[in-house]
Amino acid sequence: MRIYLGSDHAGYAFKENLQKHLKGQGHSVVDLGAFNEDDVDYPDIAHEVTDKVVENPGAYGILICGTGIGMSMASNDNKRARAALCTDEHMAEMARKHNNANMLCMGARVIDSGLGIKIADKFLNTEFESHEERHVRRVNKIKRNV
Repeated sequence: MRIYLGSDHAGYAFKENLQKHLKGQGHSVVDLGAFNEDDVDYPDIAHEVTDKVVENPGAYGILICGTGIGMSMASNDNKRARAALCTDEHMAEMARKHNNANMLCMGARVIDSGLGIKIADKFLNTEFESHEERHVRRVNKIKRNV
């Protein structure tokens, strides 16, 4: 599975732990920064990761900042992104099953990296319920041409 990974300075250590785990699981991980704890602007990272995900069908993105809020807002600026801010495994499962999320956002100051690994695993191992017409219909209504 191809996974694009990004964080700001607040999420750097969390991202590094998650990246080791994902590579150990055999995933193809592309780290798009931050590459240290120096101050960076989270929208720049979010846009780069999101653009890569939407350009590569079947790929997923994981974004980490202090709370996950800024990353999810910046990612969802792309009309083909469906970024979900998740703080537990149930949210990650539902984001995939019912919303076909392609971006997972987490907050390094909200959850610890151990829980983050469990959330990422749940997200990446859950399939969209595409056989359920109601989910497909609702996902298609998420982005409006405004």
